[in-house]
Amino acid sequence: MSGWLSRHLQALLFAAGRLARAPLGTLFTILVIAVALTLPASFALLVGSVRSVTRDLANAVDVTVYFRHDVSLEAVQKLAANTRSRAGVAQVKVIPAEQALADFRRDSGFGQALEALTDNPLPHAMDVRPTATATRPEDLEALKAQLAASPEVELVQIDSEWVLRLNAILDLLRRIVLGSAVLLGLGVVAVIGNTLRMEIDHRRAEIEVTKLVGGSNAFVRRPFLYTGGLYGLLGGMLASALMGLSCRLLAEPVARLAQSYGSEFTLATPSLAQIGQLLAVGVGLGLVGAFLSTSRHLARIEPRV
Repeated sequence: MSGWLSRHLQALLFAAGRLARAPLGTLFTILVIAVALTLPASFALLVGSVRSVTRDLANAVDVTVYFRHDVSLEAVQKLAANTRSRAGVAQVKVIPAEQALADFRRDSGFGQALEALTDNPLPHAMDVRPTATATRPEDLEALKAQLAASPEVELVQIDSEWVLRLNAILDLLRRIVLGSAVLLGLGVVAVIGNTLRMEIDHRRAEIEVTKLVGGSNAFVRRPFLYTGGLYGLLGGMLASALMGLSCRLLAEPVARLAQSYGSEFTLATPSLAQIGQLLAVGVGLGLVGAFLSTSRHLARIEPRV
């Protein structure tokens, strides 16, 4: 075990020394990797900040059920009890026709005019509030279809549709961030792979001698893998620093803009867990790029006798 660890430590120190001896080229490569990692990570952080602010708006999404005029209050209460037992339903409130008319008389300002009515024109109603995990558009449409299927129901209306639009926009942005992250990740793999390809060509004679004395492809590949991992790690560290700096520079303008609209929105800063994930992604992309590049090019180098 000690011999295995010493060989890997030697390969790591060798890779770090190669990077240190070419500071300008290493800096440019790390900068390209950092920019490619910063863009999707920053957009993901922004989308997460908006979603964290609007997560309580899910409670504002209600489904209002209006019953036919000939449906009794007992039938409404029975349907309400069945609705409470359904998955994705947090609260059900029955609004009798008499209460609805009293509330309308109090809030509308037409109290005296409503006194002339001989019959109550308002039906019984039921307010259904879904759980926070069941506020996606497809979930609400499914709940609406289930409620509208009852023969006692006249109309089902989803309130606060602007919340649904906001959630749809956030989902769209999340998919865009995911797609851009995949594309830029492939770009990181290509940059690291091309950088190592040029280094392999530059060290071709050294690799031939190593293979000539019995070095396997795995032995030759090891320092290149550590080089790719170091590229990804340093790029992830620089990307984390760029994200933190951007959040610090934008925090005050964003807070002023939010206050002008009466909002308490603040731009979130990357957490330690998010920084760790970014570093892990950088190292993973570096290892993938190094493995693909070395596996392709080392197989073409054979010692010449």
